[in-house]
Amino acid sequence: MIRKTMNTREKGAQKEQQVCAYLLSEGVEILERNFRAGQGEIDVIGRDGSYLVFFEVKYRAGAGRGSAAEAVGSAKQRKICQVADYYRLRHQCSEDTPIRFDVVAIDGERLRWIKNAYDYVGR
Repeated sequence: MIRKTMNTREKGAQKEQQVCAYLLSEGVEILERNFRAGQGEIDVIGRDGSYLVFFEVKYRAGAGRGSAAEAVGSAKQRKICQVADYYRLRHQCSEDTPIRFDVVAIDGERLRWIKNAYDYVGR
């Protein structure tokens, strides 16, 4: 039997691959994918110029559940920031290293890279 549709995890992996290819074409150096710590995960970590960037990738096939960018709410932002803190500690990043939190939102076939999508949210 041939399966015609992808499950959510497969679709997410496909979209993350698409985003990584796009970011590479834009000059971003991909450092890690799917970095996990505790109960959180950062989809993509990269370097864009002097910035260490933590990327959240969100996909929505249609507008029924709102836009992809809207799916990165305050709780998700806080969790990403906590995981980013752990990443920076584990990799001995300097306090002077500029960081940024970006969202790559895919709505249907439209991909938008939202630089500096939100500020650091402390614990």
